[in-house]
Amino acid sequence: MNSILITGCSRGLGLGLVKQLLVTSQPTKHIFATCRNPDKAQELNELKTKHNNLHIFPLDVTNYASFDALVQQIDEIVKDEGLNVLLNNAGISPKSTRLNFAKDSDLRDTFETNTVAPVMLTKAFIPLLKKASKFNETQPMGVQRATIVNMSSILGSIQDNQQGGMYAYRMSKVALNMATKSMSLDLKNDRILCVAMHPGWVRTDMGGSNAPLDIESSCNQMVQTIQALNESQNGTFIQFDGKALPW
Repeated sequence: MNSILITGCSRGLGLGLVKQLLVTSQPTKHIFATCRNPDKAQELNELKTKHNNLHIFPLDVTNYASFDALVQQIDEIVKDEGLNVLLNNAGISPKSTRLNFAKDSDLRDTFETNTVAPVMLTKAFIPLLKKASKFNETQPMGVQRATIVNMSSILGSIQDNQQGGMYAYRMSKVALNMATKSMSLDLKNDRILCVAMHPGWVRTDMGGSNAPLDIESSCNQMVQTIQALNESQNGTFIQFDGKALPW
């Protein structure tokens, strides 16, 4: 892929994905990493000093009024080549998980960040994704044209839910999965591929210390899977290694 934008890159999976992209055998020309407070993203800034293809931009994904300016800044960099990949990674998970402790504010905030924000950011970047798809119109569907990856979770699988709880997070990811499926249909004629991806249960601030996967392992496999996406996977729900997951 020629360019990719990833949200939520100050730590965790977002930072891990940036690191993996910087060491792939086929370097990405432009890696756009966003986070709310770039000045506090020490590790991300250290990477920037070593890699000219890494661009860091401030972005609060719930500040929709800021999207147009970001699109314009990135458009000035990618020019006619457009944006190949938009990876909606930023997300939150509230501490209240059981029904008796559910809070309306947690439900609203989680939906805002995990579902509404990715849809609105995708909407803002559609022109640059379409531009990339048209610029590479001789290529098959995939990252060499234009792709949207929405970071989902197996906790958003209705069929797989055997434990209940985690209302805000589960519900937000179910809704994101539905949005991804609709995007795959709405953008099919533009040859823009859309998938929902589960990174695995990873040892992050959100995943906790008991998770079986470390960030590097998850992100390494996700990058490989994303780079190999093809038309048959459009509108699907997959995990980090490409395995299909139940809705």
